[in-house]
Amino acid sequence: MPETVGALLQHWRKTRQLSQLSLATQAQISSRHLCFVETGRANPSRDMVLRLADTLDVPLRERNALLLAAGFAPLYAESQLDAPALAAVKRALDAILLQQEPFPAVVMNRRWDIVRTNQAATRFFGFLLGERATSAPDNVLKLFFHPDFVKPHVVNWLAVAQSLVQRVQREALAGAPDEATRAVLSEVLSYPGVPSSLREPAPDAAPLAPVIPVSFAKAGRGFDFFSAITTLGTAQDITVQELRIESFFPIDEATAEAARELATPPIASRHQPSPAQDPG
Repeated sequence: MPETVGALLQHWRKTRQLSQLSLATQAQISSRHLCFVETGRANPSRDMVLRLADTLDVPLRERNALLLAAGFAPLYAESQLDAPALAAVKRALDAILLQQEPFPAVVMNRRWDIVRTNQAATRFFGFLLGERATSAPDNVLKLFFHPDFVKPHVVNWLAVAQSLVQRVQREALAGAPDEATRAVLSEVLSYPGVPSSLREPAPDAAPLAPVIPVSFAKAGRGFDFFSAITTLGTAQDITVQELRIESFFPIDEATAEAARELATPPIASRHQPSPAQDPG
């Protein structure tokens, strides 16, 4: 049975840890009316649904769900990233990815699927994975947790894994009940070699780390990065709001130099003669 708009609003109010009085005060409505809406004794107008969703900072996808539950048409579009309407967004992403060179950066959706990368990310993860790069999944969590891909090259894997699991459990797109992301997390936690302790829910009081230090190693070469997640603000499209850019920054000059070396083609390839012209 589909959830009512009142039940959904109550879910978001509790997720934001607000009492009915606090939410009503912030939304500038009576607490009595809010109580009636949550219990189904009153049907909210479209404007009321949007006002409460805005006050609760509900993500756009879930605002559409609220509108549908209240009997109204969805308001927010979900465009393909290559759609003409998102051309300006693509240019912004390209600029951010290019600016991050020669250090890796990837663009992910809410399920942690990789939708864009810069050349540095292609080089770096290609170096780590070698021939396995062609069969690697386009999902950050699967890449990181699967024993055949990035995991063997992460020196501090358990610490980073704990932080990632905590982010997925606690973040869930600002409290959205995202079944697809939960399914991905359940899958990766079942991979061989993943400790059962990671399946335990993180304590509510545990803070989310703003950055994640991560150390990679392969063939005697080490790379110490910290990773930061950014989002695009004031989005009015579901796809855009759910994009996250993960950028890797070198912790030390040795890592910065190693990344620059990966970006520099071998001397032999830089001096190869161009193919002879066919005189016809």
